[in-house]
Amino acid sequence: MFQHEGRFCLLGTPRQCWVPRGSRPIVGARLNARPCTAFAAVSTHDGVIDSLVLPWANAETMQVFLAEMARRHAVDFIMMVMDQAGWHIAGHLDVPQNMRLEFLPALS
Repeated sequence: MFQHEGRFCLLGTPRQCWVPRGSRPIVGARLNARPCTAFAAVSTHDGVIDSLVLPWANAETMQVFLAEMARRHAVDFIMMVMDQAGWHIAGHLDVPQNMRLEFLPALS
């Protein structure tokens, strides 16, 4: 499986938004939601994608993601390929028994 994560939130000037030409926005100002991080992994074998939305990205949430992937694929052995983000290479990650972590080369 190949793993990656992305951070999502609304950015920009709260008073600017996209609306069809000639209409006015219903809301006077854009409401900003709390940011979140989506972790995902895709299997190149069968195309199955698993994802988990968590409040931020750090070693603790990476541990939650790894445990959830191991639980969802309990009968499979998972080779998880990922980049070398700080929370991926944290020394205190407890890698599940049915999983092996492989890291992409730096700056690749």
